[in-house]
Order: sequence, then structure tokens, then C-alpha cells
Amino acid sequence: MANTDTPDQVPVTVLTGYLGAGKTTLLNRILTEQHGRKYAVVINEFGELGVDNDLVVDTDEEVFEMNNGCICCTVRGDLIRIVGGLMKRRDKFDGIIIETTGLANPAPVAQTFFVDEGVKAKTRLDAIVTVVDAKHLPARLIDSTEAAEQIAFADVIILNKTDLVTPEELEAVEAQIRQINRFAVIHRTQRSAVPITDVLNQGAFDLTRILEMQPDFLSGEDEHEHSDEVSSMSFEVDKPIDAEKFNAWIGALLQDKGADLLRTKGILNYEGDDRRFAFQAVHMIADGDFIGPWKDGEARASRIVFIGRNLNRPQLRRGFEGCVAG
Repeated sequence: MANTDTPDQVPVTVLTGYLGAGKTTLLNRILTEQHGRKYAVVINEFGELGVDNDLVVDTDEEVFEMNNGCICCTVRGDLIRIVGGLMKRRDKFDGIIIETTGLANPAPVAQTFFVDEGVKAKTRLDAIVTVVDAKHLPARLIDSTEAAEQIAFADVIILNKTDLVTPEELEAVEAQIRQINRFAVIHRTQRSAVPITDVLNQGAFDLTRILEMQPDFLSGEDEHEHSDEVSSMSFEVDKPIDAEKFNAWIGALLQDKGADLLRTKGILNYEGDDRRFAFQAVHMIADGDFIGPWKDGEARASRIVFIGRNLNRPQLRRGFEGCVAG
């Protein structure tokens, strides 16, 4: 959750992307640039013999490898154990980076950071960063559901290998990404060369921050109202939200539609409270907390974002608007 961490909470960046997109190149850049920060790195590899660890440059960083299967199948126990061990050496690093296998759905990784109370108390999920291959993404979106899901879960997208496509192809690829996820920040790169400040310490669950970077990101309506493709939509209400109504509605929605709702997040103005409430969910596992007072002069609007499949815009809009107090 953005802006709620204490000095003892460690920011966690989940680095994902399809096979060959450039994740390891980006990780090596993070580990070798002179930014004055140290990171513990968790690498996952599909199969019994790890290869990625050998590809990561020799550094002073802590590198842990989980190679007992796909991270989405075994992640929670391993990740909870590793994070617990890392916390005993908390003074040795500034953040944690988790690189998932290229075949992984990032959901179980993200969920780990708000289902285990011990992990939740000691860490905060800072951002899911997805590296995308500009040349091969169109083909991957046809033959791989994982490619679309990795984009859907992303807070930050590194659109890599832009030198391998024409300007027209690049625009078309970015339009495909935007159809899946209108709310992630996109950085166009070659050889994963992106400023580290655009990847780490993003506080990406704070929609207010996204609005500051992209004031128009909530604008625009989807042409279709119901689709089995991954898409994204958002809603905003000006009147205060009734906390009980919202909890009842979102709880029932996630229970019923959680399998299709990949990412849900919002900033809410609860009636009778001067603080902003940040809500997030990955599938049906949800979390939320207050993230400090509304700023002077700031419009106290409640905003919610849905990214998933089979999204029914009128139904979601009616449900959210039904949470208004009064």
C-alpha cells in the first residue's frame, strides 16, 4: 500500500514478463547502477536446474533461488520463509526484488504480501513491473494467456526492444497494451535501459500518484461493455462512500467474480473520515488501509479501477454508485 509503510517495512518489487522480454537485463541494470541502494533478490526458475541465477551479474546483493517448480504453484511457503529469513538481516538491504519465471501469473506472488500477517507487517508491495517485448507481444497475446495477465497485473510496464519495430508497429503494440491495462505507466526502452527511479519505489498502489502523472487516465469509455478479453475500466463518485455498503458490495463481488477480476484498486472517501482509504485486491484476496489525510483543496472523489475478464461496465458502475452514503 502506498504511503503507509513504516521505516521497518521493506518495499518489494515484483519483476515479471514473458520469456525473453528482457527481465534479467533489467535486473542486472538495477544491480549494477550506482544508485547507492542494496537489494535482496529472489529469482524463480521453472524446472529443477536453475539458469537465471548464473545470468545475474556478480554483485554484493543477496540472491535466493527457488527452482522447485513454477512460482505460481509453490510461491507462498517459499516466499514467506525467505522473507522471514531476510528480516533477520533487515539492516543489510533497502528493498526486495522478486523476478518470476516468464511463464508465471504474478497473482500468487502479489497475494503473498497481504495474506500472511508476518510478511504484511514487515514488507509492502511497492509495484508489479512487467517487461514486454515490443516485437513479439502481438503473437504472445494470441498464443499465451500469461502474457495478457502479466500486463493486466502491472503497475509499471517496460515496453522493451522498441528498436526492433517500426514507429507504426510500436503505436499498435502500445494500443494493445492500453486495451488490457489503461492504468499502468509505460516506459519505452531498448535493452531494458530505463532509469531505476522509474522502476523502484513507485508507490504504485496510490492512485493519487498515478493521477498526478497521468491526469486523464480516468477519462475515456470502453466501446464495449462486456468482453471475455482482458480489459480495464474505472469509476468515480463525488459523494462520500458508506464503508459498510462498500465492504458488503466488494466482498460479494470478489467472491462471485474474483476469478475474472485480476486487479482491483481504489482510493475511497469514506463518510465521516478525513483520511483517504486505499483498497486493493488480487482476484478475491483483498486488503485496505488509510493512507493519510486528504490534501487541502484536493477533490475528495472516490475512484476505483477494475482490470480483468468479462467486465460488465453497467453492473460495476451501478454497484459502486450504490455504495454512496445516505
